[in-house]
Amino acid sequence: MAEISIAVYPGSFDPITNGHVDLVQRTLRIFDRVIIAIAYNQEKGGALFSVDERMATVRKVFESEERVRVDSFQGLLVDYAEAVSAKVVIRGLRAVSDFEYEFQMATMNRRLKPNIETFFMMTSESSFYISSRLVKEVAGLGGDVAAFVPEVVLDQLLEKFPRP
Repeated sequence: MAEISIAVYPGSFDPITNGHVDLVQRTLRIFDRVIIAIAYNQEKGGALFSVDERMATVRKVFESEERVRVDSFQGLLVDYAEAVSAKVVIRGLRAVSDFEYEFQMATMNRRLKPNIETFFMMTSESSFYISSRLVKEVAGLGGDVAAFVPEVVLDQLLEKFPRP
């Protein structure tokens, strides 16, 4: 019997964007299962949505995909990955500016847990400029972000930032 390959895709997902969704779909072409792991991140602070709201939203986005699991974690990512039997962490790269930070994190993670690999995936050309931070900023200023987020997220953003 073949071993099931599990990848962890960590992040804040505040909110999840179409770029995130694309990365998960592409990851499922390579791995049997993907765990979207929402981090309790004190450094980023000022989250628009609570971790519970983000988990519920991501579950809704992937409700028809049984190979996706949504979870949250605190502490070291590599400890979490090991606890859920994942051997791979997926990280998306949008631009060269992402690489230095991601490379440092991947190197530290490998030093902490050499049995867990980091896979870098380039975002699709249609979404390389999208980030959760920019989506929140544009939505907060009354801009249309419908092309950048799943419909359920758009509805939530319109609740947080009602249009006049």
